[in-house]
Amino acid sequence: MNVKPGWLLLLSISAGVWSVPIDRNVANEEVKEEVQEENGDTGLYYDRYLREVIEVLETDPHFREKLQTANTEDIKNGRLSKELDLVSHHVRTRLDELKRQEVSRLRMLLKAKLDTEQMEAVYMDHASLLKQFEHLDPHNQNTFEAKDLELLISTATKDLENYDAERHEEFKRYEMLKEHERREYLKSLDQEKREREEKRMQELKEKHRQHPKVNAPGSVAQLREVWEETDGLDPQEFNPKTFFKLHDTNEDDVLDEQELEALFTKELEKVYDPKNEEDDMMEMEEERLRMREHFMKNVDANKDRLVSLEEFLKSTEKKEFNNPKEWETLDTKPAYTEEELQRFEVELRDKEEELKRKAENLRQEQELLKERGKALEAQRREYQQAVLEMSQRQKEQQAADGQPPAGPNGELQFQPDTQKLDAKGKQPEI
Repeated sequence: MNVKPGWLLLLSISAGVWSVPIDRNVANEEVKEEVQEENGDTGLYYDRYLREVIEVLETDPHFREKLQTANTEDIKNGRLSKELDLVSHHVRTRLDELKRQEVSRLRMLLKAKLDTEQMEAVYMDHASLLKQFEHLDPHNQNTFEAKDLELLISTATKDLENYDAERHEEFKRYEMLKEHERREYLKSLDQEKREREEKRMQELKEKHRQHPKVNAPGSVAQLREVWEETDGLDPQEFNPKTFFKLHDTNEDDVLDEQELEALFTKELEKVYDPKNEEDDMMEMEEERLRMREHFMKNVDANKDRLVSLEEFLKSTEKKEFNNPKEWETLDTKPAYTEEELQRFEVELRDKEEELKRKAENLRQEQELLKERGKALEAQRREYQQAVLEMSQRQKEQQAADGQPPAGPNGELQFQPDTQKLDAKGKQPEI
């Protein structure tokens, strides 16, 4: 699928990535058949909707032609959205259906959220609640219009720009939580065990730090290493243009973020091994993200989150390409300060206290419900006893008055007349 880079920039997806497997052991062998592989998720909560809209739009020849001639600015400022009015009827029909499905999904999410929060969900103003979702027009819930495409593009652009920052923040909180749990664990030990455990942890930390030198992402040393060890080619014959073509796996003439991150695997393997206790795979993914950002900062001249061949070749002419600064891994630079950790621990304690209060409130409510249940059971037994006593008194009163006995609900119970027999067993003559 040949998609314009600007579209990839804003939506960071395609229906699939075309990868070209190459046999590195046989020189000049023809490229094998293209094999479609699933591309990575964008991380957006509306990722599936985004993908499906793109796939449908690309089936329209007119829109696809406009897309191929559009630049990044055309897509960002919404000019491309106006072309939606010219797409074929069946494409519009399919887009309408996708939007209705997305609205239905969001409604279910809202209801589930309200149910979880124990709020009254008998009546919901969906039009108002849907306003919190910025990737579609909440006022029109049935048809996909130009405004929907414009909102989808602008929201995806904004969210993807903030996505890396959110990932860094999540990692920082992960590291602080890990350190907090480590300290709490050590506090729970006696002095002898604590000293022994602290020594063991320090040894693991030092072992992790004893790794080979990591080349700076995008440097000639780093790329040559990929060229030799991953591509299986002679390092003396390194050619930047050939390197670019080899790793543009979907052949769209740009290196996207997934293709770039794949280049850093060899460097990361120097530092992280899933078999080692001292190596944290969450830290490895943070390291990969840092490497990609560093690469983009030095190479991505127009800041479109993609690397063109021209940008890549220009980066190889820079001084930093041949003489980069030594890459500092995460173990040389903490992800947080001690002050940040202290604030985080205060936040944890506050949340813990809040959870304790909620648990205590639930316990008290449970006890209250038990007491009410006991009281209701006692009232039920008293009522049953009162009904029995009333029925017995009624029967006794009827017997005293010579009235036929009554049933439990007051209905008369008639008995057949039994006439007295004479001494010989015959009825007396009248």
